Order: sequence, then C-alpha cells, then structure tokens
Amino acid sequence: MDVSDPTAMRALAHPLRLDLLELLGATGPATAAHCGRILGVPQANCSFHLRQLAKYGFVEDAGPGRDQRERRWRLPEGSTRLRIPAGADKVVRRELERVVVERETRAILTHVDHKARDLDATGDQPTQRLAHAVVALSAAEAEQLWRQWTALLEPYAARTATEGQHYLRFFAAATPIAGTGPKEDGDAADN
Repeated sequence: MDVSDPTAMRALAHPLRLDLLELLGATGPATAAHCGRILGVPQANCSFHLRQLAKYGFVEDAGPGRDQRERRWRLPEGSTRLRIPAGADKVVRRELERVVVERETRAILTHVDHKARDLDATGDQPTQRLAHAVVALSAAEAEQLWRQWTALLEPYAARTATEGQHYLRFFAAATPIAGTGPKEDGDAADN
C-alpha cells in the first residue's frame, strides 16, 4: 500500500497505531478489547486508534465479534507492507520514519534484554539473527539490493503462521556513513 497523503502519513506516526497494524497482520481480525489485552493498553485507546486507522483505509471492519456490540478489525486485502513514495511530503515522511525506527529499535533492544529467558536447551535461539555490514554500493546498486531484499520477504509477509512457525520482525535500514561520499576518479586512498 503506497502512502503519500500527508494526513494519512501523520495517522501512522503513532507507535500504538503501528503496533495495532502489526498485531492485526499477525493474528488476523480482532476486537479492540483483544488488541488491548495483547498490547497491554486500555481497550478505549485501541478503539480510538483503530477508528483513526480505518478513516485512512489502513484497517477495515471485519464484521461483528461474538455479539453485535463487538467490532472486529482487519487489514485490507493485500496490505501486508506500507510504502512511502519518493515524492511524499518530506517533513511528514521524516516524522513517520523516525517513529518507525524508534519503534523497531525499542523492539530489538527489548528482545536482546529478555532473550536469555527464551533460549532453548542448546543455548541458541534459532529464530533470532542480527547482522551488520558495511558495503560499497552505487545508488543504483543500493536500489537493486533493496528491491531484492523486499522481494525475498514478500512471499513470507503474505502468509499466516502455522504450527512450528513464529512471526518474526525484519527491519533493515541502508544509511550512508558520514564523510564517505562517492569516490571520484583520481581520488587518493586515505591510509
């Protein structure tokens, strides 16, 4: 789903709303009460934020729950990934990117801090992986690598977990290293 409208992008720039989208993507249709129990926040907060997400098409009504008073929410068909197009409002884009990075960093650090209690009998946690690399790429190569990475994840993002599977968080950021702009012909190597 492409998001270019500044107002819709602002609607996403709230950590609880991103948590709700992630939860509905993982569990399928759910009520505000269920979301609140899982996320540890009041039902009323979840209900408000789900309605705001629905206003911009990020979630939709999934029909009544166990009774007519319970409203269930779901992600619209085909909305497993959000993308902000290149021409989007720069200020709002930066705000949303910052919320996403802070949220993902917090989730990773929380996992690292608590992973000891989740280790299996061998002392390894097979679903946890961290990687870091510094690579030299042109802008075109960086774009190609990004497209390959997202294409690799796409079939997994579209499916529901079955027995023996876990929902895993994948987060990637390609950021330039300060002071290492493109090399020009004739530049001397610093030693």
